[in-house]
Amino acid sequence: MHDEKILVDVERMRYPNTGLYYYCLHLANALQQQQALHKARLGFYLRKETMSLFPNKGLNRVQHSFHKHHMFFAGKFDVWHCTFQGSNYFPAGSKAKIVFTVHDLNFLHEKLPRRKQKKFLDALKKKVNRADVIITISAFVKNDLQANLEADDKKIKIIHNGCNISTESTACAPAVIPQAPFIFTIGAITEKKNFHVLPGMLLNNEHSLLIAGITHNEDYKQKIIETAKKLGVDQRVIFTGGISEAEKYWYLQNCLAFAFPSLAEGFGLPVIEAMHFGKPVLLSKATSLPEIGGNYAYYLDNFEPSYMSNELQNALDDHAVNHRAAKIIEWSEQFNWDVTAQKHWQIYESLL
Repeated sequence: MHDEKILVDVERMRYPNTGLYYYCLHLANALQQQQALHKARLGFYLRKETMSLFPNKGLNRVQHSFHKHHMFFAGKFDVWHCTFQGSNYFPAGSKAKIVFTVHDLNFLHEKLPRRKQKKFLDALKKKVNRADVIITISAFVKNDLQANLEADDKKIKIIHNGCNISTESTACAPAVIPQAPFIFTIGAITEKKNFHVLPGMLLNNEHSLLIAGITHNEDYKQKIIETAKKLGVDQRVIFTGGISEAEKYWYLQNCLAFAFPSLAEGFGLPVIEAMHFGKPVLLSKATSLPEIGGNYAYYLDNFEPSYMSNELQNALDDHAVNHRAAKIIEWSEQFNWDVTAQKHWQIYESLL
């Protein structure tokens, strides 16, 4: 029997406590759990420090910087899955079949100069053209890809992410616990997250706003603070910095509502995590968020402070009066890593 081998790139786990870290971790774990159902052997392309997470008898390959120029071993695998569109480790010249995951084209939605947009599009196009199958994590990303790169519809498969929270997930009380009922959000502190509009939700109430995430742009963090000061609510805006998964679960379990006004998302995993707990979620209408939140989220038509405050109260009232928690939880359950992994295995095997 031919010894068919699949290599899945989890190199982006070099950055802990990020969306891509947990995407790689949960997908890889779910793929491994289903390995026994499939003949092909599964290995991972990974950083040395994450080797212990993926014990494998000789099939894993450790990432080295010179692989940017030459991946001499790639041709020994039948299928190579590149799990991040911006990866520097793409075996374009190998004979392996390539599965290529595109999470977003956010650079088109972040007001970058046209020169930079073209540079990113040109780099992405080369990978798209070389790939045998392209996975997008939402229909929005598929449409974005086709609109801007004329990607072959037959090559594209939509596979939603799973929800990172399972029955085995445990919560841990964090170091920072707000005294008042709080609105929660999480993500890197960057302009595209649009967090500076959230202090408006604190008008005409005594709630707190808790923002969790690593600061990528200090100037933008100051903009959030200055906005809160102008509204007179800065004493109720709390930044936690990066948090663990267990701490995130605690915040999601205990928050009054989850707010995510992001302007550029390929999927928006925190939305589903909040919905897993039946929380009311307030979202922008930008990019993929209406697809992920469906009819079970509350959508913001604008970001004026008084409007934001009113919409928060309307959402809280509607959520309580109409007992929406159970339906929200039911909606979230369709986003399942086991299902996601099954769909990936189907694609891998179609290429063998």
